[in-house]
Amino acid sequence: MSKFSARERVIVFAVLLAGSVLGLLASFVLSVEALVLAEDQSAVLSCSINEALNCATVANHNTASLLGFPNSFLGMVTMPVVATIAVIGMIGYKFPRWFMRALWLGVIAGTVFALWMLYQSFVVIGVFCPWCLTLDVAMLAILWAVFHYNALHNHLCVGQAAAKRAAENSYDAAVVIALGVALFALIIVKYGQIAG
Repeated sequence: MSKFSARERVIVFAVLLAGSVLGLLASFVLSVEALVLAEDQSAVLSCSINEALNCATVANHNTASLLGFPNSFLGMVTMPVVATIAVIGMIGYKFPRWFMRALWLGVIAGTVFALWMLYQSFVVIGVFCPWCLTLDVAMLAILWAVFHYNALHNHLCVGQAAAKRAAENSYDAAVVIALGVALFALIIVKYGQIAG
């Protein structure tokens, strides 16, 4: 196992905590707005800024309630769990391998879902929701933190040696940052004139 210093542990779990708190905030706002729209679908929301950034347009799309309730309710349930894990990890608890593998699978599922929703906004709906984008940033932070921890603690099921090298050399952080910058650049290129 790689040496995992107290400083690195605090950084990883602080990023996990920041991502989960940011995700919870976004999920809370989106949930409140979903309730407002349930009463009045023509309501103008505080995050409905212009043609390119409009929460109401995204929230009124059928993909915003994939399981029969607003998708943001999933964040209201999962983000406090992730925040709790972050706080426990920050104080030095060493999680069992099975637990961190289960968390990793959950984070992968959450990230895939967030990226699918981003694709829906970008390609299908043609409008972005600022709080949804905030949730995407939160998921990238959570993805990095859990991957980094698992890679350094040999908790991954496949590709462990390569993942460990990536984490030891901070390539994982570079990939996540590059992904975030690329997504932001795509949004600016496609909607920059409208959003400006």
